[in-house]
Amino acid sequence: MKKLIATLALGLAAWGFAGSAAAADAPASAPEAAASSAMAATPAAAPATAMASTAAPAAAASAPAAAASAPVANKGDTAWMLVSTVLVIMMSIPGLALFYGGLVRSKNMLSVLMQVFVTFSMIVVLWVLYGYSLAFTEGNAFVGGLDRLFLKGVFDPMKGDFAMAATFSKGVVIPEIVFVVFQATFAAITCCLIVGAFAERIKFSAVLVFMALWFTFSYAPIAHMVWFWMGPDAYTSKAVVDAMNAKAGLAWQWGALDFAGGTVVHINAAVAGLVGAFMIGKRIGYGKEAFTPHSLTLTMVGASLLWVGWFGFNAGSALEAGNSAALAFLNTFSATAVAVLAWCIGESLLKGKASMLGAASGAVAGLVAITPAAGNVGIMGALVVGAAAGFLCLWRVTGLKKMLGMDDSLDVFGVHGVGGIVGALLTGIFNNQALGGPGLVTDWVTATVGSNGIWDQLLIQAKGVGLTIVWSGVVSIVAFKIVDLVIGLRVSEEEEREGLDITSHGETAYSK
Repeated sequence: MKKLIATLALGLAAWGFAGSAAAADAPASAPEAAASSAMAATPAAAPATAMASTAAPAAAASAPAAAASAPVANKGDTAWMLVSTVLVIMMSIPGLALFYGGLVRSKNMLSVLMQVFVTFSMIVVLWVLYGYSLAFTEGNAFVGGLDRLFLKGVFDPMKGDFAMAATFSKGVVIPEIVFVVFQATFAAITCCLIVGAFAERIKFSAVLVFMALWFTFSYAPIAHMVWFWMGPDAYTSKAVVDAMNAKAGLAWQWGALDFAGGTVVHINAAVAGLVGAFMIGKRIGYGKEAFTPHSLTLTMVGASLLWVGWFGFNAGSALEAGNSAALAFLNTFSATAVAVLAWCIGESLLKGKASMLGAASGAVAGLVAITPAAGNVGIMGALVVGAAAGFLCLWRVTGLKKMLGMDDSLDVFGVHGVGGIVGALLTGIFNNQALGGPGLVTDWVTATVGSNGIWDQLLIQAKGVGLTIVWSGVVSIVAFKIVDLVIGLRVSEEEEREGLDITSHGETAYSK
C-alpha cells in the first residue's frame, strides 16, 4: 500500500508535466495490459491475435497521407465499432437512467434521470475538448499530453484526411475518430454510474461540478494508466521494446489486464460513489423509513437495456470484428446469465424467495464482473466469474452494507465495486491457457501468445485494483470537499423531504 501511495503522489506531481512528452504522431491507446513474460520485467502487451488478451483503445497509427503504404481501415471493423458505440450510448440513456430511476422514490425519479442525462452530455463535451487527449496520447506513465487537445489532428478538413488508430493486430486500423467516440461513451457512463451512490439528496449543481473535477483528475489518468500503449505496429524489433514499453501507462507497464473497464470504469466509479455516500451522509429517515423502489418495472427494463448494450461495451472493446470480439460476446452473455441464477439462488436461501430486483441486480453484477475478463478468459472461466459475482455482490448488498451502516443509495459499490474487483482478480487466474483462457501476447514483436504464471498475474491484477482504489479515493475526497466548500453538496432537509423533482427541477415524473 505504501508503494501505491508513493506512486499516487508521484503521479499527481507529474500532472503538471503531462504535455511535455506529447506524441508527435497520432495518439496510442490500449485498454488491456498484457503481462509480457517474454519481455522480462517490461510488461506491456495487449491482445491482438488469437483472441490473445484484451481489448480497448489501440495505439494511434500514422495518418494515411504519411505513407503510400499506410494501412486502410476495414469497413467491417469500422461498422462494428460504430454499432458498438450506439449500444453503449443505449446502456447509459435510457438503460442506466431507467435502472436507477425505477429504484428511487417517485418524488426523485426525474432528478435521477436528469443527473444521468446531463452528466452524460457534459462528459462527452469534456472528452472532445481535452479528455481524450489526457487519456490516449503520449505523456508520462500517469496521464497523457495535449497532442489531441480539441481533437486536433484527428481530421484534416482541408485535405479530407482522417487519422487512423491501431487495433490489437499488426497492420489493422480503424479511423481514430471512431475510437474517440467509442471511448467517449465509456467516460460518460462511468461518471453516470457514480450518481446512484448518493441519489435523492445531492444538489444538481454539485453533481455536475464534482463530475467535471473527477473526470479530469481520476477518469482520464486511470484510463491512461490502464489502457494507453504505443500499439502493436510500434514493436518493430527487439531493440525498441523497452523504449515502447516505457511510453505506456503505468498499469499497462505492469501487465494488468482489463479488457473493457473493470478498473477504469467500475472500480473507479464505485470508489467515488462510496466516498460520496460517506461525505454527503445518509438520507433523512434512512434505517427508520422504508425506501421502496417506486417502479421495479422500469428497473427491469433498464437492466435489460444494460444487458443488450453491454455487448457493445465488452465485445466492442476488441476494436475488431473478429475472434476476440466473438469470445467477449459469448462470455458477456453467459456470465450474466449465471450471475442472475446465482443471485436468485442466494436470495432464496437467505430470504426464502427470489425477487425481480434481485434478478436485475444479479444481471448487472455479472455484467460488471465479466467486463475486465470478457476477452481475457475462456468460456468456463466466464461462468465462474459470473457465479462468483452473483453470490459475492449479494453478500455485499445484504450483509456488509448493513455492517458498515452506510447509505449507498443504489448499491453502486456493492455491485460495481465488488463486481469489478471480483472480475479483475479472477481474470488473473482464468486468463491462463491451462485453465481454458486465451492467454496474452508475450512478445509484441512476433505477436507470440502465451501465459504468465497464475500467481504472478493475480498479483499484477491486485496491483491494478489497488492503484485504482487509492487514486480514485484520493481524487474523490478532494473533489467532494472542494464542491462542498464552494457550493455545498446537499439540499436542505425541507427540499429532500419534498423531493428533488420539484425542488431541483420544478416538475414531476407522474401527474397525480
